[in-house]
Formats: sequence, C-alpha cells, structure tokens
Amino acid sequence: MLLVENLDVFHGDAQALDRVTLEVQEGAIVAIVGANGAGKTSLIRTIAGIYKPAAGRIVYRGTGIDGLPSFKVCNLGIGQVAEGRQVFPTLSVGENLLMGAMLPRARADTQKNFDRVLTMFPRLAERRNQAAGTLSGGEQQMLAIGRCLMGAPDLVMFDEPSLGLAPTVVQQVLQTIVDLNRAGLTCLLVEQNVAVSLKLASRAYVLENGRITLSGAGSELLADDRVRQAYLGM
Repeated sequence: MLLVENLDVFHGDAQALDRVTLEVQEGAIVAIVGANGAGKTSLIRTIAGIYKPAAGRIVYRGTGIDGLPSFKVCNLGIGQVAEGRQVFPTLSVGENLLMGAMLPRARADTQKNFDRVLTMFPRLAERRNQAAGTLSGGEQQMLAIGRCLMGAPDLVMFDEPSLGLAPTVVQQVLQTIVDLNRAGLTCLLVEQNVAVSLKLASRAYVLENGRITLSGAGSELLADDRVRQAYLGM
C-alpha cells in the first residue's frame, strides 16, 4: 500500500533521515519505534507532504507522492493524527470535526462520517458544542482522531497518540487504533510506548539517528535482546 525507499531528509545542514526504506501492507498496523530525535516525526511529516525529501521516493497505491503538497496527499487517502493533537482550541468539537471533512474525497459523506465519529466517541457527542480547548487531553486526542477520520482516509499515521495522557486514557486510545484496524483501516504507528507498539504491530521498524537499524514482525522485535536493552530496560 505504501512504499518508502531510500528516503533522505535534511533540516538545514542536519540530516534527519538517511536512506530510510520501509513498507506498509494494506490492512496492517506497522510500528516505527526509536528514541526521541531518531527521526520518527520527520518521517511521518515527509510522507504527509509537509517536508520535502532530498532523495528517495514515496509510493502510495502505485503512485509517486514524494514532493506532493500535503493537501493532495490527504486527498489520496493518507490521514495524519499529529503529535500534540493540534486541535483548533477556539472552535467547537463539531466545528473541528467538520474541518476534517473539507477534503474533496470526503465531502459527499460528511454527515455519515460525522455520525460515525460521534457514535465511536460518545464523549465528543456530549461535548459537540463545547470549545475544543476546554477538553481534557484524552478528549482532545479523541477529537484529533475523529477529525482525521472525517477525511475518509484509508491509511492513518498516528504520531505519538499516547503522549501526555493518563495510563487509563492511553489504553482507550490504543484500543481505538486496534478497533479501527479491525474495521479495515491501515495504520502506521509512531508511539513512545515501545512494548505496546510492538505487541500491536504486525511489522515494525527501529529508527536510530535517522536510519532503519532493525525490522521484522512486532513479536520478533519485542523478543530481540537489542530492542529489549535499548528501549525496554531489560
């Protein structure tokens, strides 16, 4: 479904990604794990069209998308739940959701997707007229996911969805990702909780200093001594 091949990305003179190659199969949960500063967010933002690669290619469903502007990438069916949630704080919950439906691919099904999101997240239905900035962190994460779903994506990139959330809320967010995947959504997951990520993922990649250093089934990496020592403290 998605192929990233030999991707180089620079921020000024600093190289953020160095010949990164990975694949995402349709229907899978694929995890990207690594320490802070490893290049995970740079990878997500480059796929999304926010950053422009210096070299390499990104292919989505057979179409090259490297260098496309982000709104065109979104309209092809790649959604992003950004790190830090990034809701519009002065807009209501309902208005935030409708912002996600502005893509041409999603406009015809706005009401159906709106009803689906409010059914999925009853808390958002209760607060649909409330300013998004007054929601709790967990509620804002639900809103960020819901807004992304309003764009009718086929693949969603989740960038640190549990960051800053209470443990009970983290479980709810991760269960939501599992449920969406079971319903047919392909997921690319960047998550600080390495153990949970690898348990969820059918395939995973370890990103260190901008390079992929390990890859394999999530369960294989979870059992790998290098991963356990570096990220799990074992």
